[in-house]
Amino acid sequence: MRNLVLSLLVLAIICPPSTSLAQVATRVRVRVVAHDAKVIGDGMGGARITIRDAATGEVLAQGTQQGGTGSTDALVSNPIGRGDPVYDLDGAAFFETALPLTEPTVLEFLGEGPLAYEHALQRTSRRMLVVPGQDILGNGVVLELNGFVVELLAPVEIEDSSRATRVTARVRMMCGCTLEPGGLWDASRARVVARLYHAGRLLKEERLVYAGEPSMFEGEISFAGVPRGSELVVLALDPTRANFGISKPATYSRY
Repeated sequence: MRNLVLSLLVLAIICPPSTSLAQVATRVRVRVVAHDAKVIGDGMGGARITIRDAATGEVLAQGTQQGGTGSTDALVSNPIGRGDPVYDLDGAAFFETALPLTEPTVLEFLGEGPLAYEHALQRTSRRMLVVPGQDILGNGVVLELNGFVVELLAPVEIEDSSRATRVTARVRMMCGCTLEPGGLWDASRARVVARLYHAGRLLKEERLVYAGEPSMFEGEISFAGVPRGSELVVLALDPTRANFGISKPATYSRY
């Protein structure tokens, strides 16, 4: 009996019980949405999502959210109640993965988009504790991007610098939602301007006004006396809702 006890003690010392924890696949759903608007869906190229261990930086999952922009009524028109599944409706875009977690872990969620408009790309992140086996579905982890997508559509070239040149631009929310006077996204809330810069210095600014079609704005700016190599950009500004956007800069070979 004594020998048996000694043998068991030796085995316990040589082969201690395993302390490794089993991995538990934990489903996590993530959504990237436009501030004061809807989900960033396929029409805007979706959004890139990265999930990583906040302590080590190890990337645990990465992908692109796919789907639509969600329900306008649930997200914008109707009052939102606590816990309402406002994002989990009407095929709203999301990214979902199963994370192999072994213990409660603080994760960092990063979202960037809209991917179809690189010049308008914004990025945001948040950290939160995720517990193995506790799936996060429904609305999921929601990441919000501020801004506008601004596209300078005209002029393509400058015909005569002695005359004012017409400027046309399209301004949309990050989800692609359009602006209209008195609409859900009121065009009158955004100040839209055309600016000419040279070597980082502002030369001229002119106001663009709503052009009668959703998200379209137009106005005029003069290139008279403007040095070659100057850049034309259009900006949309709504400081009350912390949304700003800028177009790709345009330069012209002659004017």
